[in-house]
Amino acid sequence: MMNRVVLVGRLTKDPELRYTPAGAAVATFTLAVNRTFTNQQGDREADFVNCVVWRKAAENVANFLKKGSLAGVDGRLQTRNYEANDGRRVYVTEVVAESVQFLEPRNANAGNSGASGSNQGGNNYNDDSSSYNGGNQQPQSNQGNAYNQNSQQSSKPAFSNPFASDGKPIDISDDDLPF
Repeated sequence: MMNRVVLVGRLTKDPELRYTPAGAAVATFTLAVNRTFTNQQGDREADFVNCVVWRKAAENVANFLKKGSLAGVDGRLQTRNYEANDGRRVYVTEVVAESVQFLEPRNANAGNSGASGSNQGGNNYNDDSSSYNGGNQQPQSNQGNAYNQNSQQSSKPAFSNPFASDGKPIDISDDDLPF
């Protein structure tokens, strides 16, 4: 049997961090995940998926993610139920995250629409790890590594794209290819 969920989406609000009576950290958040198709009006719809993450990863999520942050979640689907105050049974389906990947730099604007270009080395915070980034307590920010071809600046950025089309063929010998 298999139960595996992989999602990429944006947080709809700041994560909520709580602690169990035993002292275990638990964070809950909701990811808005775009569907791959559009509706009849041509609008792209999204699914809103509830996620829960435990222990150190929960504290990292609460500290470094906020509303609008782009995140990847790897985990399993779980359904639980409880009895509400009015006596009815309530069923909750959620993703229990085993790994949360931060897909934007820490200081990216909330709700931005891809202004950073692409993932330039996100930070991975696993549920079972007690440290991250090799013990470094600050997530790595790789700003400036993305080359924005739509830039209207007159000077080239420090890190320009070596494969940008300049009209010349790229000369690579067969010995330099990895395959």
